[in-house]
Amino acid sequence: MSATAFVNGRVLSERGFESDLSVIVEGGHIVAVVPGPAPSGAQTVDLHGQYLVPGFIDTQVNGGGDVLLNDTPTVDGIRRIAEAHRQYGTTGLLPTLISDDVEVMVAAIDAVRKAIQQGVPGILGIHLEGPYLAAARKGVHNPDKFHTPDEAELDRIASLGIGKTMLTLAPERFANATLQALAARGVLVCAGHTAADYERLRDAFAHGVRGVTHLFNAMTPLGSREPGGVGACIEDPHSWCGVIVDGEHVHDASLRIAIAAKPRGKIMLVTDAMPPVGGTQEDFVLYGETMTCRDGKCTTAAGTLAGSALDMASAVRNTVQRLGLPLDEACRMASTYPAEFLGLGHELGRIAPGYRADLVVLDDGLRVTGSWIGGLA
Repeated sequence: MSATAFVNGRVLSERGFESDLSVIVEGGHIVAVVPGPAPSGAQTVDLHGQYLVPGFIDTQVNGGGDVLLNDTPTVDGIRRIAEAHRQYGTTGLLPTLISDDVEVMVAAIDAVRKAIQQGVPGILGIHLEGPYLAAARKGVHNPDKFHTPDEAELDRIASLGIGKTMLTLAPERFANATLQALAARGVLVCAGHTAADYERLRDAFAHGVRGVTHLFNAMTPLGSREPGGVGACIEDPHSWCGVIVDGEHVHDASLRIAIAAKPRGKIMLVTDAMPPVGGTQEDFVLYGETMTCRDGKCTTAAGTLAGSALDMASAVRNTVQRLGLPLDEACRMASTYPAEFLGLGHELGRIAPGYRADLVVLDDGLRVTGSWIGGLA
């Protein structure tokens, strides 16, 4: 099998962007990152001075390509969602099911399992966002779907058997022993749509909760005498926080404060994307209600945010242009840090020998001009 060399680009390494490097890919993995020109005999991909970065990883993708996972929990639906997001640099994702009936949850888990077994590019597992949430912080979720799972249902949640399972829940609805049991079975438990106060969320972090799904949104706020769930998340040095950088979900200043306060590597970009991303339709239906997406904002008729029209390339651009972070750090927030959150930091999220060749090329406008998953364009 011949090697492919990516040359003449600005390569994101551990030291930042470096120009005089060749990235050698063979058998779907990066086998070497060497200074100077490509070795003789290798096929070359001339990057023409563009940026070469690790493929983006999105842990919250409700839909894309005019497909909503809740409505199409099938291998074909998952493939269409992944294809829609790949054009924006997402080479790994968790298709995300918004709170729904148990039968739909089972169908979605089964479809993701089959998608991974069939090698659908980019599918890393599933994210179940609900239905074990707090009605007081429901957002666009349908509270009629909310309930407390029994043991059989908890078994179904942990039944994927391949890939990663992320579960968003309101930890105040669960005993600590249940949170620990889910974590022990490999479920990545995160807090979201939660009314938990500072003390309860801190306690949850000590009993298996790995992080928060979308910091600031649908959780108790930071106050002067009540730090709330937001304060617990920002203070805790071990938990991961997903953030939606679209100028709609969170004020830019709030995000800058959180990024400055949280240890480096613990804040990652997510999109919370809905079907219009990579699709042709501006509207979509959720729980029988039409949601509209205009100027990058998805809402109900009453104005409640309903996910986003954000893609990962735009999230990276926004992190640079709106938040003022350097491009190398913005790219790590979209690749390295979510890979580490998922427990895949040893194989994804870096351009280094031994890592899977999930790669993205960005031009000077930070728009995607090419992508590879496992070395395949």
